[in-house]
Amino acid sequence: MEVYLVRHTETTCKKGICYGQSDVDLKEPFLEPFKSIKKQIPSDAIVFSSPLSRCTLLANYLSPSISVDSRLMEMNFGDWEMKNWDAIPEADFTPWMTDFVNVAVPNGESFVALHHRVTDFLATLVSEYNSKKIVIVTHAGVIRSILCAISNLPLKDAFTNKVDFGAVIKIEL
Repeated sequence: MEVYLVRHTETTCKKGICYGQSDVDLKEPFLEPFKSIKKQIPSDAIVFSSPLSRCTLLANYLSPSISVDSRLMEMNFGDWEMKNWDAIPEADFTPWMTDFVNVAVPNGESFVALHHRVTDFLATLVSEYNSKKIVIVTHAGVIRSILCAISNLPLKDAFTNKVDFGAVIKIEL
C-alpha cells in the first residue's frame, strides 16, 4: 500500500508557542506550497485528514473528497495549549521532558497515547484500503508516530525523524 504522509504548511503561531490540538490558521500565502505538495502525490489517491483546519484546508485543495479522522489530530497538550513553552511551570515540564513518551501533559495526553490512536488508524487503513493509494494530511507528531511504527523505532527516538512544514513522505504499508 502506497501512503503519502503530508504535514500541513506553516502556521501563524509565533515560534515557541505550544499549539497541538488548538485550531490555528495557516501562514499566508500558502497556495504555492499547496501546488508543490499536489505535484508530489497521485491524483487518484484517497485523502484522509486531521479535523484541524490547518490540515483540512490543504486536504480539500488536494482532493474534492476527503475523509476526516480525529485519530490524525496532533498531540493534545492540555493545559499547555497556546502557551509559550518557556511559560510552562518547571514542575510540570521536567517530568514530561524526562519521559514524554509515557508522561501525559496535564489534562492532555502522552506520546504513547497519541501513538495508540495513530496505530489504530493505520490498522483500519490496512484492513479497509489495502490496495489503494492513500494521502494522510496531518501533523508532525502523527507522522513521527507512523514512522516509528513502520520502522520499529522506539518512540523515545521519534524526533530523529525530521518532518518539515509541507513535507511529503512516501511510505509503503
